Amino acid sequence: MAFPTKLRTALATLVITCTVGLGVAHAGDNGLNDWQPCPDSLAVDGGKAPTKKWDLTLSPYTYHWHYSAEHRPVKLVAMDSHVSGGRFCGMALFTNSFGQETTYVYVGQQWDGVLGNPKLFSKLSAGLIYGYRGAYKDKIPLNQTGIAPAIIPSLGYAFTPKDSAQVFVLGNAGLLFAYGHSF
Repeated sequence: MAFPTKLRTALATLVITCTVGLGVAHAGDNGLNDWQPCPDSLAVDGGKAPTKKWDLTLSPYTYHWHYSAEHRPVKLVAMDSHVSGGRFCGMALFTNSFGQETTYVYVGQQWDGVLGNPKLFSKLSAGLIYGYRGAYKDKIPLNQTGIAPAIIPSLGYAFTPKDSAQVFVLGNAGLLFAYGHSF
């Protein structure tokens, strides 16, 4: 029996809210600043300490390489938590190109000072995507069980120490343009 979309969305929101809420509640007086959702094994022993703890990424626009009347606007919100050695973990919640609620859970690496420019950086994340269902399940490779692996590279430019613009390459689907805020 399939759950209606609104019920699935409500359940997913409840699970995420409870998970984040419990993590923050156990984090102590400093709340989000002390909470670390990334596994300890992700950090590089002796690696450079992160200059930021969290990144919030928002995307209002995705450019598709090929037009389709089925495409819908993609809206994304993501949170990354940084650990030593330029590594991070995170979760993105978005509506995919076909209007379906979708989640991407990932780990990644960030490289600062690309091409010798201290404001230019790149990221590479790898993780699992859930949300391409029904008639659209074959729109991403290896999506046999509703969950598919993904690798997403991006290039960014830091306008200030806390604000950046990024472009994510979504394979043969297109480009996702985003704003990032570090804290």
